Amino acid sequence: MKVALDAMGGDNAPQVNIAGAIEALRNYPKLNHLFLVGDEAILRREAVAHGLNLTDRRVSIVHAPEVVGMAEPGAKSVRRKKLSSISVAMDLVKDGQADAFVSAGNTGAAVAAATLKLRCLKGVDRAGIASPLPNEHGICNILDAGANPESKPEHLVAYAIMGTAYAKYVLGVKNPKVGLMSNGEEDEKGTAFTKETFKLLKATPGIHFIGNVEGHDLFETQLDIVLCDGFVGNIVLKSVEATAKAVSKWLKTEIKETPLRMAGALLAQGAFKALKAKSSYETYGGSPLLGVNGVVIIAHGSSTGLAVQNAIRVAVETVEHKINPRIEEAMATLQDAAVPHLPSLE
Repeated sequence: MKVALDAMGGDNAPQVNIAGAIEALRNYPKLNHLFLVGDEAILRREAVAHGLNLTDRRVSIVHAPEVVGMAEPGAKSVRRKKLSSISVAMDLVKDGQADAFVSAGNTGAAVAAATLKLRCLKGVDRAGIASPLPNEHGICNILDAGANPESKPEHLVAYAIMGTAYAKYVLGVKNPKVGLMSNGEEDEKGTAFTKETFKLLKATPGIHFIGNVEGHDLFETQLDIVLCDGFVGNIVLKSVEATAKAVSKWLKTEIKETPLRMAGALLAQGAFKALKAKSSYETYGGSPLLGVNGVVIIAHGSSTGLAVQNAIRVAVETVEHKINPRIEEAMATLQDAAVPHLPSLE
């Protein structure tokens, strides 16, 4: 299995990408080759600094002289910077040299490059990002978390089908539960958009749709997929991340107020570490962009080496479980069932 890593992508690139690459090569024997895509001189220097052996046949550098900055407009930058690390890495997947793409860089650019170069799968009009959130029952994926901010109801139906396939075949969930993000659990709640989406989801076979869900359900309810447009999903995801950071900061401040609290915290150190591991994005690594004709994993912009390592793991697992053929199979089955609100496979 071959993975193309955008080694120049992310707030802390390329150092964390090289560190993550080293651990991925060490821990994932199914990773046959890792392409490090970026400025060759910089990557060689970082490889030496981190002790990455470039004579290893499992790793190579692919030169890409340009970088899309984190604050640059995604689609425009992809068109303007044709030799950026994102574009060159995506070309490796397009040309069949790599099985998957991983980047902690500009999300908009990664989505644009994937859509332009790889195109969407048959029956899929818009790709969506499935971002994992830990809850009491396991992992709940927000879909879409930012790829398509102006979705149509039929797009969310496709997200439900793709998310179900991902949860079932990659994450191993037997009968994935799908909910629709709204401002109340009652069937009649929501905007015109969510009401129409609700109606379509109820009429779609092959998914376990449980109805409308609210914000608290992300953490309390046994859910595998929560559907929303990319605008709402991105706000939800960033709000959750910011809240977790704020609570952690407040807790540390309060613990330091008295020696007794500090002593208690020392005794509870194991619990704190377990909670951090469960709630940290580093543990989950990256989010798949579902619906494009290739495996694309988008990692957090502030990824550490551990996060990059786990993003590569997600890429390997997603390729291994053949998610795209599973999605196409599910879409074709529903087309055969003549579900009227699905995009045509033509």
